[in-house]
Amino acid sequence: MDDKAFFGFDSYHVAMAAIGAAIILAYWIPRFLSGREPAASALLILLGGLAFACVPGMPAAFDPRSQPKIWELVSEFAVIVALFGTGLRIDNLRNYKHWRPTIRLLAIVMPLTIAAVALLGWALAGMTLAGALLLGAVLAPTDPVLAGDVQVGPPTEGGEHPVRFSLTAEAGLNDGLTFPFVYLGLIVAAEGFAPGSWALEWLARDVVYRIAVGAAAGAAIGWLLGRILFLIPVRNVLADTGSGVLALAGVLICYGATELIEGYGFIAAFVAGLALRRVEEKHVFHGDLHSFNEAIEHALTAVLLVSIGGVLPMLWPELDWRHLAIGLALVFVIRPVSGWWSLSGTQLKPRERFVVATYGVRGIGSIYYLAYATSHLEFVNEGQLWATIAFTIALSTVVHGLTAGAAVERVTQAERRKPA
Repeated sequence: MDDKAFFGFDSYHVAMAAIGAAIILAYWIPRFLSGREPAASALLILLGGLAFACVPGMPAAFDPRSQPKIWELVSEFAVIVALFGTGLRIDNLRNYKHWRPTIRLLAIVMPLTIAAVALLGWALAGMTLAGALLLGAVLAPTDPVLAGDVQVGPPTEGGEHPVRFSLTAEAGLNDGLTFPFVYLGLIVAAEGFAPGSWALEWLARDVVYRIAVGAAAGAAIGWLLGRILFLIPVRNVLADTGSGVLALAGVLICYGATELIEGYGFIAAFVAGLALRRVEEKHVFHGDLHSFNEAIEHALTAVLLVSIGGVLPMLWPELDWRHLAIGLALVFVIRPVSGWWSLSGTQLKPRERFVVATYGVRGIGSIYYLAYATSHLEFVNEGQLWATIAFTIALSTVVHGLTAGAAVERVTQAERRKPA
């Protein structure tokens, strides 16, 4: 036997050990600083960068500019699992006042964000129109994966504050609703800006049909899953097994079936979670499903964030002050200002409006959309797009990840302390 080979360091195994160590440290270190649940996302990115830069034998990270497919597949799985779990969390759908802020965030803030970021990409950063449109669409959705601190609690917990409900429902729906604008960027890149030749088809297929099919398929599959889990057969239902893996099975069925009929699987996954939850709403098995879902979601997210940290140094040369300005503008100006304005006239008090407007977390959904687009078509600005997305996610994890939980907690606890 070759002694050198026997004692040699395989880069794949070094990577496994370093990534595992980075994840453990990211969750462990905050325990020395705070009694709160650790906000690990920023540390995951930081430690990922250190691991890939400093640990001898670490393999070169998959460059998303040349290998977008692996990023697309992993982030896609993380997002659909998160969306299904987000739908399961929501206890109360019947209060229309709770939905008013969410509707405004989706109907006003999301299009304004797409337009503002696209304008900055085109006018400030000198991107092509297709690249600027794609950048706006990719950065528009808030993230159901990284926004756990601002969302409602697990199923059957109750006490859904309007701030938490608004941010949860927005994150659940805007991932799917962004897809038409991603397709719009792809169409403009392929065919040029000639709306007369493609606008009607885009509206009919990518906006109306795919959204409607996604919502309908999610509702139907969620309803059917609910009956299989909770009602049939009457005396020996699947829910009695307590097996949370059924949540993963439900996600796969729902997403795969919806995509096969050209609907938006992201919308279907969230709506399926809502519909499933309406069957036997108080059953403890919803908690089992959610816990299993959440464990998968956290694991995939941790690996993705460590990987983002690993590729950031590689993407850094693509960034200049204009791309940095876009990320900063989105986090500190575009989202807060458009959110504050759109929520005027709702039942939210000024402090609550500020929190909802400010904490639009960016994350894994943006990775998926950009990986999807660049794996289907080559863009002139691909390197700049990836660098801007990675920087914005890193910025959001620091700014939002370290403050969101405390800010939302103060608002919701202040409401509870008020005398009846």
